[in-house]
Amino acid sequence: MEVAIIGCASDLGVHIDGAYLGSLQLINDVKGFFEGEVSVVKQNENIIKSRNLSDRKKNKYDVDKINAEIYKEVLAKKDKFFTISIGGDSSISIPSALATSKKNEKIGMIVISAHPSYNTFESTVSGNINGLSNAAINGYKCEELRDFYDGDIIQASKSVLVGVRSIDQWEKDNIKYSNVNIIEQKELLEKGIEQSINEAFEMALTKTKCVHVIFNMDIFDPDIAPGVSVPSIDGLTVEQGMEIFDELLKHIDNIEGFDLVEFNSLRDVNRKTEQIAVNILSKLIRKVEKDKNVTYYK
Repeated sequence: MEVAIIGCASDLGVHIDGAYLGSLQLINDVKGFFEGEVSVVKQNENIIKSRNLSDRKKNKYDVDKINAEIYKEVLAKKDKFFTISIGGDSSISIPSALATSKKNEKIGMIVISAHPSYNTFESTVSGNINGLSNAAINGYKCEELRDFYDGDIIQASKSVLVGVRSIDQWEKDNIKYSNVNIIEQKELLEKGIEQSINEAFEMALTKTKCVHVIFNMDIFDPDIAPGVSVPSIDGLTVEQGMEIFDELLKHIDNIEGFDLVEFNSLRDVNRKTEQIAVNILSKLIRKVEKDKNVTYYK
């Protein structure tokens, strides 16, 4: 097995620019220490994004188009590679997670994020498709965002949203009726990070074979990691966020795909968020290389 990194350079899922460039910046950073295969799928730079507040399906056509390309690229790697997808806004996780599902029957999902991303086209206020991403992966409505896909969705009951601290009023019913599992930030810290992550894997691995992980950089407090498109106050410290990540790595044998999303280089300050993201990627790559006996063939 080898490791393949796919740059998913798209910020079409959010009205704010910059996550597209964040993906490209992280890919450039990773090339300094990564020996394996790197590919990039990037949005058309000439696209003029919708910023209309009344548009509930912002850039849907263009999101669908690039997500179909990302899905094809990630799926093509799955037989031979452990895939790491670097966003981009979190709408890129729709094709990335579903590619993992296509290649592995019965999988679970763990999402580390400040936002549940569980809106639908009916409930969204912003119209940003990154806010619908996890609902789409779980098959909770949002059928239009899976037009490229002909496999099984990842069941909501086998999915866990960890560290959530900013839930839209209209998302609450979606979360309730979907049966998705959620460990909010307050519960995470009260219960303890190690126990919470262990419980997340127990839920995600119930009658499944493996897990797809999505790590959203908005989990950190914006004073510490300002480089995200939609920050949420009162987030985690670097130490808390990295403890979550280290606990995830303890379960690397159960992980079959990993997404790092929502780094926005245009909003970063003194490269603070970038440095955290690079540290995460470096530790992940080294852990996978060690535990999955990675060999690179030139």
